[in-house]
Amino acid sequence: MSKKQKQPWPTKDVMNQIYDLHLWGGQDFDFYSGFGSHNLKIIEPYINSVSTFLKSHNNTLTVCDLGCGDFNIGKQLTKYTKKYIAIDIVADLIERNKTIFKADNLEFHCLDIAKDDLPKADCIILRQVLQHLSNAEIKAVAKKLSNYKFVILTEHLPIGNFESNKDIISGQGIRIKKKSGVDLLKAPFNLKIEEQKVLNETILEDDKGIIVTTIYTL
Repeated sequence: MSKKQKQPWPTKDVMNQIYDLHLWGGQDFDFYSGFGSHNLKIIEPYINSVSTFLKSHNNTLTVCDLGCGDFNIGKQLTKYTKKYIAIDIVADLIERNKTIFKADNLEFHCLDIAKDDLPKADCIILRQVLQHLSNAEIKAVAKKLSNYKFVILTEHLPIGNFESNKDIISGQGIRIKKKSGVDLLKAPFNLKIEEQKVLNETILEDDKGIIVTTIYTL
């Protein structure tokens, strides 16, 4: 078996390199998950809408955050949950998060969300994560989502009509460069849901697309 076949999704190496080389910016940070996790125009409406949803369930939901990154977002949502399980593929990042962010209802785990079993929870958060993954990895993740009641998905998409789900190699970039974006409800993912609701939309400047947060009820 070739090396490529043994490791068809070398995402762990790619993500480690992104943080090591600060390919998403933040040279003054030890770990930095990009402007999408720090720009107030983007994150404040997101936090408000998601926290409102969590509070509508009386802070009783167990949330599993797949691709928690530097936790600049998750730290502001934890208090609205019964339990918050934060997951990322980068081991050093998870160890760093464990030392900085502490709460009785907070856990951090280093997992590959495409390959590994995921914790039990009521609600999945996938915030600008799938957009960096290949279709093969997204399919692997999508198959696991039926185990959860709610999925809060955030994706960076082109404005207007576009061809969904063009394949990419997992890494720093996203499908926006191909005038494409992730749609879990369409082929090849075909996620089955009961209903959907858009929680938040943020149009980016300079025609760089729109960030859309949708909650799916499964």
